[in-house]
Amino acid sequence: MSVFTEELKSGKAVLRFDVVGGPERTGIAEDMSFLNYRLGTVEVSHEVTKAKPDIIWNYDEPKKAIRYVDHHLILDSFWEEGELNKIMVSMLANEMDKCGMHPFHSSSVVYKGHGILLVGGENNHGKSMTQLEACKRGAQVFSTETTVMDDETGIALYGSKNIYVRKRAKGTERSDLANQDEGVKMFFGDEPTMEMRDEPIQMDLAIMPCIDGWFKTEVKQMGQFEAAYQSYHSMMNFFGMNQLLSGGDGLVMPIIDEEDRRQARGAFCAKYAAGRPYFMVRAKTPQLVLDEIDKLMEQLGMN
Repeated sequence: MSVFTEELKSGKAVLRFDVVGGPERTGIAEDMSFLNYRLGTVEVSHEVTKAKPDIIWNYDEPKKAIRYVDHHLILDSFWEEGELNKIMVSMLANEMDKCGMHPFHSSSVVYKGHGILLVGGENNHGKSMTQLEACKRGAQVFSTETTVMDDETGIALYGSKNIYVRKRAKGTERSDLANQDEGVKMFFGDEPTMEMRDEPIQMDLAIMPCIDGWFKTEVKQMGQFEAAYQSYHSMMNFFGMNQLLSGGDGLVMPIIDEEDRRQARGAFCAKYAAGRPYFMVRAKTPQLVLDEIDKLMEQLGMN
């Protein structure tokens, strides 16, 4: 029986994916935009470097199933590309975590010479629009959906560069994100020019933006617990714990995490949250959010 092998790489992390049986193929994912959007940068290689696969897909099995056994994720029968995308994101994020790289669900910019982390946190409503307003005021984009942090130093190593996913494969559909361009038009007219920044940088300030047309402008500094909590939520976003993979079959992402790494991740969040100020900024528009960020930076001596 034929075996097709592909490796996915992000930073130092490598994920090996073996497909057993099925039709002849040249790749597992036809479109890499979702993987790059979620994990910053993902490279595909057919040169095998790992002795054992991390994912085994038994394509010709009659019944669709998924399980995690002895550090291997095993798939049976046919899976849609979008379903596979979500599985690969969780599994590669798991490998990144093992290598001391933490993907954060967040946007980030380099603004007035400082790294500003825009945290998605528990509620995700405003980081992309806030980032666009920062770009309008001269900021560079470091990451758009995911920021990858180094475990030892807390430095932002790299991040995703696509602010939206323009094409979503079956299994990743999102009706709530179908009209993202309309939001940009409402706040900005034409989309601001985005200049990219690739060099690693320390994030000096963390902001959780909340934008809603009804919100009165409000700025609150987060305490140690809330800052660490929102950071941990942003990190756990990648492990698939809340992922329904296949709606028709009711199949969910298995638990691939480990207790010792969960505790180590929590310790990293506590250290990271203690290393920089965290603020929640709530306002009606991204322009008002950036006005408050400008004030905070001045107060903190970040001119």
